[in-house]
Amino acid sequence: MTEVARLTLVSHAMTDAMAGVRFPADEPLNDAGRRQAEAVAGLDVPGSRHLVGPEQRARQTARLLGLDATIEPRLADLDCGRWRGQALAAVPAADLEVWLTEPAAAPHGGESIVELTERVAGWLASLIEGPSRTVAVTHPAVIRAAIVAALDIPPKSFWRIDIAPGGRTTMHYRNGCWTLRLP
Repeated sequence: MTEVARLTLVSHAMTDAMAGVRFPADEPLNDAGRRQAEAVAGLDVPGSRHLVGPEQRARQTARLLGLDATIEPRLADLDCGRWRGQALAAVPAADLEVWLTEPAAAPHGGESIVELTERVAGWLASLIEGPSRTVAVTHPAVIRAAIVAALDIPPKSFWRIDIAPGGRTTMHYRNGCWTLRLP
């Protein structure tokens, strides 16, 4: 098997929005998140390029990991529209139910799970243009979307994938398809 691309996706560390069960805004890491990132500092894959989502929490995690990362707009978090910054409990139950069960819906006026997955799939396709190693610091939603796209599983599976703050996911592209490596 010939490996063309190796991708290590790193979820940003903990934020107050995550701890408070709120939809994210462009917030920094909290104290626990800074400790999480500092505990695994020095993450690197030899010969890799380093990419990061544009949000503050992703950039801060990359810095604390010791990565000199370039911002990649396609690694931006899921756009939660008017729900940004709101507590999950403040969202009308009917709207939340639609969002969680219909991947093409975006009742918040932002981006649907299908749209996020398509965006991330386009980014994944750009990685297979030649041999490459990439470390990307991004968001749990982006990592879920990458897994959904890479494994060609239904978008409805998105919410069944748990990505921990500071967690790592490794994927390889070889023989025309992505594989997911579990620890």
